[in-house]
Amino acid sequence: MSMSVGTSGGGDGDAQLNSTINTTPLVDVMLVLLIIFLITIPVIRDNIHVNLPNAVNIPTQTKPSNIVIAVTENGNIYWDNRLVPNEQTLIQKVADSAVIKPQPEIHIRADKDVEYASIGRVLYAIQRGGIVKVGFITEPDKNSLQQFLSMQH
Repeated sequence: MSMSVGTSGGGDGDAQLNSTINTTPLVDVMLVLLIIFLITIPVIRDNIHVNLPNAVNIPTQTKPSNIVIAVTENGNIYWDNRLVPNEQTLIQKVADSAVIKPQPEIHIRADKDVEYASIGRVLYAIQRGGIVKVGFITEPDKNSLQQFLSMQH
């Protein structure tokens, strides 16, 4: 900080007025305000209200090469409507289908009340068998179906 001192003579008539502005306190205050704004901007940014778009599920086109695996509520696994007795059989069926060119897609139809572990075992078998494209078949939401149909016109 700078400070202006009078002349060493000590006389009142010889004193000169300092007409310059001392900007050091102003700079200090501005730096403190800048730091406060930098700290509060992320907090303010998280509270901004934004209207997000609605997602619409697009129905898949079924091809003859698609494989449908159904998982029932009690965990039974069906390969194209035929019961698969165990996990090793499922892995073998997936591996046999993985060598077909072009590789088929697997669509999983699972009961909404099935345990997640049953779906996990099916996904693990598909991964070990070598199929790359996997999808889940769900019931369309009434509102999203209406939106999809209106977009088609």
